[in-house]
Amino acid sequence: MTVCKGEIWLVNLNPQKKSNEIGKTRPAVVIQNDLLNYSGYATVIVLPMTTVLIDDAEPLRFRVKKRAGLESDSDVLIAHARAVDNERLLQKLGEFSSEEMERIRILFNEIVF
Repeated sequence: MTVCKGEIWLVNLNPQKKSNEIGKTRPAVVIQNDLLNYSGYATVIVLPMTTVLIDDAEPLRFRVKKRAGLESDSDVLIAHARAVDNERLLQKLGEFSSEEMERIRILFNEIVF
């Protein structure tokens, strides 16, 4: 299975090791570059999403509207980047626009670099 940067996947994030880690099976956006995605690398870096919305939470969250594959508005949890085994990817749900991915990249850079 090949994933692409910007795709939204249903991901099994269990088990979580600590209470402040994101768990459950939930949508997540692939942020890993396609060079690794197409290489057969065994893991992929994702940002989990939640339907527990917090307004005005940038740069820690990025709000996305309901769309095909997402049942409701969601927040991308920018500060919860996680590498997961490809076997944890259950189903492709959709994808983000290049504009949305650029905003996620900017927010991610604000909190990481």
